[in-house]
Amino acid sequence: MRATPYDIAIADVASEVDSAVRAWPPMNSAHEGFGVIYEEFIVELGAHVWTKQKNRDLAAMRKEAIQVAAMAIRFAAEVCTEERGRR
Repeated sequence: MRATPYDIAIADVASEVDSAVRAWPPMNSAHEGFGVIYEEFIVELGAHVWTKQKNRDLAAMRKEAIQVAAMAIRFAAEVCTEERGRR
């Protein structure tokens, strides 16, 4: 059975989560996690979205979307706990 584009994207997100966990400590609070997601989504992915369609670097835009998803997963795993979620 061939992998779907969704299977590939999910595998890429899992790989990005693993890389981020090895490179950076856990998110300390909801505010920190939100800031990380905001930067990935608004600043980095937004820069690609707000570029004229014909000039978009689709590979770079996909990479930023993968990073947004990875940071959202880290947020869910690291911040949405009793220990960090109420800070």
